[in-house]
Amino acid sequence: MVVGTIVGSSIFVQPSEVSRAVPSFAGMLLVWVAAGVLTWFGASICAELTSAYPRTGGVYVFLREMFSPAAGFLWGWAMFWSMHSGIIAAIAMVFGRYAATIVPMGDLGVRVTAVLGIVVLSAINYVGVRPGSAVQTVLTMAKLGAIVLLLALLFGAGVLHSPAAAGELQLGGFFRGLVAGLFAFGGWHMVTYAAEETRNPERTIPRALMVGTAVVVVTYLGLNAAYLLVLPFSRVLTSTHIAYDATLTAAGPAAASAISILVIVSSLGANSGIILAGPRVYYAMAEDGLLFRWMGAVHPTYRTPYIAIVAQAIWSSVLVLTGTYGTLVSRVVYTEWIFFGALALGTLALRRGAGYRPAFRAAGFPAAPVLFAIVCLVMALNQIVSDPFNGLWGLGLVLLGLPVYFVWRRLHARDRLSQSLLPAEVHAGAAVGTEQRQGHNR
Repeated sequence: MVVGTIVGSSIFVQPSEVSRAVPSFAGMLLVWVAAGVLTWFGASICAELTSAYPRTGGVYVFLREMFSPAAGFLWGWAMFWSMHSGIIAAIAMVFGRYAATIVPMGDLGVRVTAVLGIVVLSAINYVGVRPGSAVQTVLTMAKLGAIVLLLALLFGAGVLHSPAAAGELQLGGFFRGLVAGLFAFGGWHMVTYAAEETRNPERTIPRALMVGTAVVVVTYLGLNAAYLLVLPFSRVLTSTHIAYDATLTAAGPAAASAISILVIVSSLGANSGIILAGPRVYYAMAEDGLLFRWMGAVHPTYRTPYIAIVAQAIWSSVLVLTGTYGTLVSRVVYTEWIFFGALALGTLALRRGAGYRPAFRAAGFPAAPVLFAIVCLVMALNQIVSDPFNGLWGLGLVLLGLPVYFVWRRLHARDRLSQSLLPAEVHAGAAVGTEQRQGHNR
């Protein structure tokens, strides 16, 4: 799930975005290494927090426990209305557009195909986490196999260009490139959302995060090196589908056409994991009294948050059909890193408490989380400075959740925290911890 969620369609597009921000071979590789390091450390933070709080909701639960229910609510608010649903819609549109290269269709056909992809993957996850994870596994193995073949094809082409600088590396450009690179690495945290449906989550999820993130970092560095060595740098700067252009140069039109199939499989695999993850947060929020109670309904047979899955599918489909997903994602996705910086600082504070005993501990404390939080803040500020209208618009949309939270709490206050998605007897041993947590919050 970690690998399949991260490796979507972005790595076949984003390298050109990075190259325009940092127009040099060394600068591009530096950005991808920095993005990989940041992703690795962010994943290690989530791994530690999951081992301490292995409950449904992941980041939402971490923010709630560290700071307040308001912080968790803001995360869930931004997820549903923009960050999570918007990314589902955006990836579905990539799937639709590449499907149109195989079966020609107009704009309406592309959108309908995108919605169909959302509906099918949502239906699979509706009937249980096991079918959803099985589909995720198959798609992830297929895409990794295809990427290995692509790397072998590019490096074995014999058409290599010596890397050369094409411009100076500037600090502002570096951070813009870093944001583009981190977008391609996005999604690593989503595996934490389904902790209670994972066997031995205190150990399984940290292992998955560390190994999965490492696989992605190595894969991304390999792909970027291949792009830069196969294509002239001027072509890298202008390409809008760099994987296609590199394959076309290395192996001709037939092999390049096969890239469309790789992107289709990759997009489906990424969306499968994202669709599986999101409803677990909405379920946890409903159980905490921060959403309509029916959003926390669990299917009596499949044991999934089925209404939340349906609601997510409907809103993501609306974003596809109206074309508003692009605006939402571009304006709001950078705000994720504000929350990730807060998680790093919150973990630093938790370690000072006597009752905090995670089964896994991230390395680099105390310096690493402070540096990580500073980088997250600088990225957010750089985004606002470089594009004030969209940056402030996106931040304002997230903060709009605060008055909604306080009104909602006033009207629907309940002293109740998240329960398990699984039958009560499975988690009977967790009852004591739940009672302690409820007493603490009272």
